[in-house]
Amino acid sequence: MADPRVALLFLVPGVGETLRVNGRARISVEPALMARFAMNGQPPKCVLVITVETVLFQCARAIARSNLWQPVPPDAPRPVPTPGQMLEALTQASIDAADYDRDLPKRQRTTLY
Repeated sequence: MADPRVALLFLVPGVGETLRVNGRARISVEPALMARFAMNGQPPKCVLVITVETVLFQCARAIARSNLWQPVPPDAPRPVPTPGQMLEALTQASIDAADYDRDLPKRQRTTLY
């Protein structure tokens, strides 16, 4: 890892306050450690081990101003491209955006663990 510095932001749905953790990370493939994070019998390919340097409590103002936890109206315009649109642009259209986006929910469900 070229730069081990990491910053984590913990968000809990419906809660305005956040927790920020700064530290240093290393990648581990230690079998015993990976076994602790197995889901449905499948261990991860690797884990990040974080050495915490600072922990900061953040007030809820930014979350409240952003309306992050408010439901998105179904007719609201999407502020960013879809995953398929991004991949189509990045691959010079070798990935079809409509096909990718249509198949994404099923792919996410079947490859979750």
